[in-house]
Amino acid sequence: MAQILVVDDEVGIRELLSEILADEGHTVWLAENATAARKVRGEKRPDLVLLDIWMPDTDGISLLKEWSAGGLLTMPVVMMSGHGTIDTAVEATRFGAADFLEKPIALQKLLGTVKKALKHEVAPAKAPLTLDAFARSPLIKDLKKRLEQAAAKTPVLLLKSASSAIAELCARSLLAPHAPWLDLAAASGPLTQEMLQKAGGGILFAADLATMGKLQQMNLAFALERLEKNNVMLICGTTKALPALAENGWDAAVLARVGEVWVALPQLSAHTDEVPEIASLLLTQLAERGEVPPRRFAVGALNALRMHRWQGDWPELQAAVKNLALTALEDEILAEDVSRILQSELRETSDAPSLLPFFEQPLREARDTFERLYFEHQLRLEGGNMTRVAEKSGLERTHLYRKLKQLGIQIGRRAEE
Repeated sequence: MAQILVVDDEVGIRELLSEILADEGHTVWLAENATAARKVRGEKRPDLVLLDIWMPDTDGISLLKEWSAGGLLTMPVVMMSGHGTIDTAVEATRFGAADFLEKPIALQKLLGTVKKALKHEVAPAKAPLTLDAFARSPLIKDLKKRLEQAAAKTPVLLLKSASSAIAELCARSLLAPHAPWLDLAAASGPLTQEMLQKAGGGILFAADLATMGKLQQMNLAFALERLEKNNVMLICGTTKALPALAENGWDAAVLARVGEVWVALPQLSAHTDEVPEIASLLLTQLAERGEVPPRRFAVGALNALRMHRWQGDWPELQAAVKNLALTALEDEILAEDVSRILQSELRETSDAPSLLPFFEQPLREARDTFERLYFEHQLRLEGGNMTRVAEKSGLERTHLYRKLKQLGIQIGRRAEE
């Protein structure tokens, strides 16, 4: 008989499923939310997980993705939902779910699904993504060298200007093969000496100091005093400056210790010529990991990515590439696809003025403002291709260059070529 973990925030459903499965001879563990499920998964090795999608702390799909990305999806997972849709079931399957149960769950349907899932062969867990996947990029090669050089001489390393996604990618690049990985965000209670001992030779990871609560801050302080004794390295990312964290109540001594050695991540906005190469490598990795269908970028699409102002930096690029791969209608991603995705983001986040101020300006200023917005849009849409911008605007190239210069619009070196 099997060991089954049931994860559901409704106590009645947990008890009902537990009784049914226990009557069939299975050993059943219960978890009321994602935090409890992580704890059980960390301490035990269930043969099967029945996982609810809608939970108060972390939804089931996100937890499934987390286990998959962390190499913890070593058992079949059956998703459960009272609001099931075909799209949800497809998404769950794409991220490694063995099956999908819609509530209310009929007895025979439950038993049949459990029997089938226990025979389901789980694909070997994919290794987490690291900077090695981007070794062709000079920018990333330099970053990896700096990280390795710093990590060789200190047990504590801070990654400045690093969101959780890029911070984890950097940290996993420093993790030795088969070494332990302990994520502070996954700890639902106080960090213990035993947990640090189990993490010996590995990495204790804090994705973003700016998002850590009081308990996680206390766990971090506890770990700092015991890192060298337990042979554990601490790697932290932060999206805020340390003085700002101090103003929000962080312990000054902890921040001083964490900030002794740091590496600042390069900003894509300052390295736009690297963006096409990084985007192409990222697309390849996502396809190889089965997260997106096979795709390739057209030259115009790469130029459009280069021309974009990456205010959200690494997370924005990663999200854009994934959305492009999932929504492009052809195998080749075109400049029009890039414009569709990035213009949508700009509309959602733009703080540009409404049309009303145009009417409040003198005619000449209003015209210049409109022309500036018009040409910036066309340059983004055409990936910086001056020939196509000239054709669409009805201007000769010489006149177009003169107009852009007059409006103060900077064009990239590649566009000039």
